[in-house]
Amino acid sequence: MWRVLARRVARGAAGAPRGHCRALGGTGAGRGPPVGAGPLSRGPVWGGPVQWPGGLLLPLAWPRLIPSRCCSLPAHQKVALPALSPTMQMGTIARWEKKEGDKINEGDLIAEVETDKATVGFESLDECYLAKILVPEGTRDVPIGAIICITVEKPEHVDAFKNYTLDAAASAPPPASVPPPQAAAPSLPPQASPQAPGSSYPPHMQITLPALSPTMTMGTVQRWEKKVGEKLSEGDLLAEIETDKATIGFEVQEEGYLAKILVPEGTRDVPLGAALCIIVEKESDIPAFADYQPTAVTDIKAQAPPPPPPPVVATPAAAPPPQPSVPSAPAVPTAGLPPQKERILASPVAKKIAAEKGIDLAQVKGTGPDGRITKKDVESFVPSKVAPAPAVGAVPAAAAVAAAPVGTFTDIPISNIRKVIAQRLMQSKQTIPHYYLSIDINMGEVLVLRKELNQMVSGNTKLSVNDFIIKASALACLKVPEANSSWMDTVIRQNHVVDVSVAVNTPAGLITPIVFNAHIKGLASISKDVVSLAAKAREGKLQPHEFQGGTFTISNLGMYGIKNFSAIINPPQACILAVGSSEKRLVPADNEKGFDVASMMSVTLSCDHRVVDGAVGAQWLAEFKNFLEKPVTMLL
Repeated sequence: MWRVLARRVARGAAGAPRGHCRALGGTGAGRGPPVGAGPLSRGPVWGGPVQWPGGLLLPLAWPRLIPSRCCSLPAHQKVALPALSPTMQMGTIARWEKKEGDKINEGDLIAEVETDKATVGFESLDECYLAKILVPEGTRDVPIGAIICITVEKPEHVDAFKNYTLDAAASAPPPASVPPPQAAAPSLPPQASPQAPGSSYPPHMQITLPALSPTMTMGTVQRWEKKVGEKLSEGDLLAEIETDKATIGFEVQEEGYLAKILVPEGTRDVPLGAALCIIVEKESDIPAFADYQPTAVTDIKAQAPPPPPPPVVATPAAAPPPQPSVPSAPAVPTAGLPPQKERILASPVAKKIAAEKGIDLAQVKGTGPDGRITKKDVESFVPSKVAPAPAVGAVPAAAAVAAAPVGTFTDIPISNIRKVIAQRLMQSKQTIPHYYLSIDINMGEVLVLRKELNQMVSGNTKLSVNDFIIKASALACLKVPEANSSWMDTVIRQNHVVDVSVAVNTPAGLITPIVFNAHIKGLASISKDVVSLAAKAREGKLQPHEFQGGTFTISNLGMYGIKNFSAIINPPQACILAVGSSEKRLVPADNEKGFDVASMMSVTLSCDHRVVDGAVGAQWLAEFKNFLEKPVTMLL
């Protein structure tokens, strides 16, 4: 009965034959039994489906049937993808239940659409034939309103749509709906630069700021390595640019002469594509660019809005006279002018005590029923000191006192690196579901082995405990590859190599250079890489490929005496290991005393719960602990 009633209401609401949809089960297949029951109610304002008893979903405009006629095509209907949930913006065609040419009877399931909430199937309320499928199965991110199929009333009309494709011009918005750009600011016609580059300038090359990292949107010109008039050879360092990752040297690709520097040293937030300098082929062409200015710069200056006019300060003489006919808002009562008395609820005893003590009951807050003032309220009342109203002339003096004293703080400009660190850490904490696992590791055998190896290694190579940690982490990632994965929004990418990012503190901020292929490198090779990368990071000479990427991150604060801490995941990685310091602890032992002294180290693994489940993270820590407590196993 509900199905018949739903179809009648759907026809009446739409005014034309329309389809309806019903929520599918968890697998999204078949016609499961109705779920839920409740009174008839309309969805939110977004025009979504109507909820009927029995779990039936009736969208007001879905499937959206668009009758269409063309001189070369028979009568047909275009079915568009609607919004099936309040937050839906796109959908995925999970499966077509009918094929092209199949007859669709009333009540037949046509297709299943995966939304952001569930997989929903829709049925046909009328008999028709499926003439053309425009969106194949498995197509993801189909926008709302996109035409997904064509239906016809007669089977002989199906062949006419065999090679049918949507007209791109029909789906595009009409050009009349887009206002012309000139209409937005008719009072600001484009003005040509007084010294715009043109035919009067010799042949030259305008060097623009490139993207030196994938996330770079602007940069800072730290220092020019060449001066105007100097000769440039291929590979020469032209300037140092501070990006969102590090300070990178900008090299010259061709020979020439530096004719003009357009962006001075120290200029911050230079957008990508902005002109940095001018290079010419001949030294004699340099004087022609002495007053050169790029068109983009002069246009930006010309279009800058004028400064706002200074605010008008009203004086008492210029104030308008009061309007007696219009009642003004009640003013704050002063100490000498008591407010208008109202009826006060108070017990007789409270009134008597208040009269003896000279207490104004209007100032007492009652705690009895309906705010009634009791004896206890009067006895515990403490009159407040009412300060006299300040004069008008005293307001600026009070504001001056409230201002912060000069010299009590220093405003430090935010570098591009620090700005990006803040953005990425905030994004990581807000979007990644972190959880943390901690474990204690006996480092006794590692310390003994490290001492022996350092006596055997020749040269300046000295193995550190961090080198053993990097090696053990890489081998544990091979044992538990789920921890060596990345969240890529649509897929989880499981990496086959282990590139360990090592957090290094620099004067400009935190950066994570990468030890590539740490799983196949020896301890001496890892030690050399870490020393070299850390030195380059502190000098700001890391190349982009040396710090972009990585599959697993280690942050070690043990050298500062930190026992344990929790690190923030570096997206798109799934894990980061926080390493604390080693300390002497008493541990149970099989000896006469029953205990022993061991060097114990605490580590905490931060995991992305979208990628690494709790049991998987615990398994990784168990493998990591086994490698460090039995370092000989790292040789197997």
